[in-house]
Amino acid sequence: MSRTAGELVGILLAGGCSRRFGADKLLHRLRDGTPMAIASARTLIAVCPHSVSILRPQQTELRRLLTDTAVDVRLAPEAEAGMGSSLACAVRASADADGWLVALADMPFLTAATLHSLLQALRNGADIVAPVYRGRRGHPVGFSRRWFADLAGLQGDVGARRILDDHPRSVTLIASDDPGVQRDIDTPDDLRIE
Repeated sequence: MSRTAGELVGILLAGGCSRRFGADKLLHRLRDGTPMAIASARTLIAVCPHSVSILRPQQTELRRLLTDTAVDVRLAPEAEAGMGSSLACAVRASADADGWLVALADMPFLTAATLHSLLQALRNGADIVAPVYRGRRGHPVGFSRRWFADLAGLQGDVGARRILDDHPRSVTLIASDDPGVQRDIDTPDDLRIE
């Protein structure tokens, strides 16, 4: 999908190894039959028509499914190193964006309304945005263009949390009534309340 320079780009982090889940959780089908990562991708694409995901080269089935869902998929061996490396690759792959909304592929229960509110805050000039549900910060997190160098320089498994922790005054917290902002799926037990 073509993209205009200066737009806000979605990033779907989907390069993990699912070690705690015991199988490839991103391909695990939810009750409605949709693979977890595809449910997450559809919500992100509905709000950020241009979204990119960095995958490990061996994630061939997920690559096919995400490509069919209109996600711009890039394969990168450095995704093996962890979330920080994947995020940096995705930011560099969309270097002319005005900002990024960073979503996790193992959070399929987010609502599009939550993503809309975060994007609106970025469009209104926020530097970093994050949802808050019942007093706890959740995901996804949005970053303005100002954070390009910091995001593009991430390495290993250290994601963007350090940026938020080091710059708390730059973070705009958006109150949310969406429990999906805190519901990531790490083990099969996490799906029991689906």
